[in-house]
Amino acid sequence: MVLHIQNAAYYANHAYTVLVALALLIAPGGCASKSPDPVAQTSGHKGPASTTDGSEHGHKAGTHGGLLVSIGSDSYHAEAVFSQGGNLRLYILGRDESIVQEVEEQNLLAFARLPDAVEAIEMKLLPTPQAGDQTGKTSLFTGMLPKELAGKPLEVTIPALRVGNERFRLAFQAKAKEREVAMPAALAPNEESNLFLSPGGKYSLADIKANGSVTASVKFRGIKANHDARPKPGDRLCPISLTLANPSFSWTINGKVYLFCCPPCVEEFVSLAKEKPAELKDPDFFIAK
Repeated sequence: MVLHIQNAAYYANHAYTVLVALALLIAPGGCASKSPDPVAQTSGHKGPASTTDGSEHGHKAGTHGGLLVSIGSDSYHAEAVFSQGGNLRLYILGRDESIVQEVEEQNLLAFARLPDAVEAIEMKLLPTPQAGDQTGKTSLFTGMLPKELAGKPLEVTIPALRVGNERFRLAFQAKAKEREVAMPAALAPNEESNLFLSPGGKYSLADIKANGSVTASVKFRGIKANHDARPKPGDRLCPISLTLANPSFSWTINGKVYLFCCPPCVEEFVSLAKEKPAELKDPDFFIAK
């Protein structure tokens, strides 16, 4: 009898142990069902702005008679214009070379060297906003070549030009014939007469009378143009070439007197006054700093 009671107690205890073990296995929140720690979610991270090479363009000469350079496989273009005295102007253009492209104002670091030279000489190209450029933006950069490189064939590299969120590298070669002064081409006689002797935009009949009712080629006949690319602070600048203005080449536009470096620049600025009057800036804007 005692043996039967002991056996019953043994089996009861054993059954209780099994039930407790099963309960622990299926109970929620136990070690076996514990969720892993959550994985932190990270947002996408954009890397640094891409840098794309630009190489010399095979297209025709630019509007200003300079060298067209492709930027980022024709995403944009630049026109490099060399003037006497070592002045370099870099116009920024769009995918369509006829469209002016504004970029954020920035100082460009450039390196120029002779074709056979091992080392390049550092130079700076500064933002020089044109008429119509928005505040804080520019479509033109200008700088002076080192004296020892002026008038010689060159290789120029600009490591970084920022356009929007991208940075581009561009390089180009300038041959001797491309180093001459590049100024706007003169108009044909009939085109010149129509430009100067008919009003339009901010170019009025009063302006025409103030200029003697003649064309620029007639008014300035016999006067020699001299393009000085090294103006001093306070000097008047030609609104087109940004070289030193010559008081002999003055023209009244919108009732104000502007000074230029040559007759073709007068033509281009009068065209601007007639076709894009909102982009016209006052004469005091064109002063060397």
